[in-house]
Amino acid sequence: MTPTELTILGLIAEQPRHGYDLEQVIEQRGIRRWAEIGFSSIYYVLTKLEGRGLIASNDTQTSAKSKRVFHATAAGLKAAEEGAVACIADQRTVAHPMLVGLANLPLISDEDYHDALRRRLAWIDARISAVIAAEHSQAPLPHAAREVFSYSLTLLEAERSWLATRVQVPHE
Repeated sequence: MTPTELTILGLIAEQPRHGYDLEQVIEQRGIRRWAEIGFSSIYYVLTKLEGRGLIASNDTQTSAKSKRVFHATAAGLKAAEEGAVACIADQRTVAHPMLVGLANLPLISDEDYHDALRRRLAWIDARISAVIAAEHSQAPLPHAAREVFSYSLTLLEAERSWLATRVQVPHE
C-alpha cells in the first residue's frame, strides 16, 4: 500500500468521509507537507481502495452530484493497522536536501552559508508558528492527528535548535 493510500484509508478509518471531506482534512492538518496527495488523486485512490475492498459506501448513487460517504471495511481496518505499524517501525533513512547542501559546503562562501542558514531559520520559525496555529484551530483533534502535530513540532524545534547554534540572527 502506498503512503497516499494508507493516509486516505487512515482518515476514512478515523471516521466515514466523502472526497471533499478528505480534501478539507488534508488541507487543515497540513498533510500535504509530508504526504504527496494531490486533490485529483483523492478520487483515484478512493476508487482503488474501494476496488480492493478496503473501503465501501452505503450510497448506491453514482452521479457526479452525489457525495458518496466511504467507511473502512474490516479488511480496510486490518490493512490500515498493518500499514501503520510497518511505517512506524520502518528503519529507512529519509534523504534530506539539507544534508546534501552541508556535504557541499566547500563549494560555497561562509557568507552564503550563513545567509542560507538565516533564511532556513526564518522558514523554520514560520513553519513552527503555522503548525501550532493549525493544531490549535482544530482542537480537539483525534489522537493520531495530535501525534502527527507533536512529532512534526519536535522535528522542527530540533532543527531550529541546531540552526540557532550556528547562525547569528541580528536583533531588530
